[in-house]
Amino acid sequence: MKPVLARTLRSLQRNTLAGVITIGPLFVTYLIFSFLLGSLAKAGLPVVRFLAAFFPQDWLSQPWLQSVLAIVLTLAMLYVVGRVTSLVVGRQAFDLFEAVLERLPFVAKVYTSVRQLLDSMMAKNESSQRVVLVDFPIAGQKSIGFLTRTLTDSTSGELLAAVLVPNAINPTSAFLQILPIERVTDTDLNMEQAMSMIMTGGAVGPATIRFTRPAVPAKAGQMPLV
Repeated sequence: MKPVLARTLRSLQRNTLAGVITIGPLFVTYLIFSFLLGSLAKAGLPVVRFLAAFFPQDWLSQPWLQSVLAIVLTLAMLYVVGRVTSLVVGRQAFDLFEAVLERLPFVAKVYTSVRQLLDSMMAKNESSQRVVLVDFPIAGQKSIGFLTRTLTDSTSGELLAAVLVPNAINPTSAFLQILPIERVTDTDLNMEQAMSMIMTGGAVGPATIRFTRPAVPAKAGQMPLV
């Protein structure tokens, strides 16, 4: 009985693992699209429900139809806002709107920080933002992060790095790490590859990655780095 039971358990484990490997990427993709579509629908639902009050037809009161219309309406509004701000007049109006926000005490701090972060994430200049690896949450376990800037320790003069470490699947939540620059490992990933790995939990990404810091040759009379 024991050999039969062992074979049955191995078959069950193998088939279950194969199912996880097959369904896993689909499930992660479903979670990501559910989050994005849910956010779009939540943003547009108030307007759709307001418009539904003027149309007593039953078909407009269907929840699924309201969600679809809300997503379409939100995407249309995002397109219109992007189109308008790309024009000269729209850019001037948006600059005036930002100037008003910068006069509000608490809102100015939050808005400016988020604005700078998004501009840095969307920047084409790779020198201002790099994809790096940092030892997080413990030494030996590296996490993908975005080096947003460098700064100097006012006490020792040591060069420090500000690294934003986003959470997998939900990159809207992240940790800000301030650490010595020598503890940062540069990678050969670009921004698109890094975001794909983060949002899919590593299911989508390149086959190779620069994980280990290259050895720095020691100068004469200098101890090698460990």
